[in-house]
Amino acid sequence: QVQLVESGGGLVQPGGSLTLSCAASEKIFSINRMGWYRQAPGKQRELVAGITSGGDRNYGDSVKGRFTISRVHAKNTVYLQMSSLNAEDTAVYYCIADVGWDRYWGQGTQVTVSS
Repeated sequence: QVQLVESGGGLVQPGGSLTLSCAASEKIFSINRMGWYRQAPGKQRELVAGITSGGDRNYGDSVKGRFTISRVHAKNTVYLQMSSLNAEDTAVYYCIADVGWDRYWGQGTQVTVSS
């Protein structure tokens, strides 16, 4: 069982930046893919970013050029660096890990973009 713990959410002003962290209970090189989804009020859950064990990255269209996903193996942690934030980025952000055909979810962390 893979345990995922997100942190770093909070309140940020429009145009600001924020970095989220996701700490995994297993060595992340043994996990096929890790990433982030988000769900805003009244919207469907959507992909934000993903990174494979080989380092391939993909991003949702709405965040390309603004968000960057990265990993630090020594800390078993994946990060999401967010910049140029706007109100449309307000959501609960969930970390995910894919191991074989199984997907594990973190508990979520709230990001609110408001002045």
